[in-house]
Amino acid sequence: MVTEDDDQWVVVINHEEQYSVYPADLPLPPGWSAIGFTGARDACLDHIQAVWTDMRPLSVRRAMAGATSGTQ
Repeated sequence: MVTEDDDQWVVVINHEEQYSVYPADLPLPPGWSAIGFTGARDACLDHIQAVWTDMRPLSVRRAMAGATSGTQ
């Protein structure tokens, strides 16, 4: 019996630097790129938890950085 843990997954990222997992045997959806980490779903989720330390989308981080750099 094949389980979800037996499947291979790939860690993907979008233009807003948001992470997700996607089945490794399927073509990536538009707007997503593989970051080079593949494995069991739980391993991929563990990797995301380790590297995705700021959950805010890139555009929000940039807007907030611009707002704080203009104040003194």
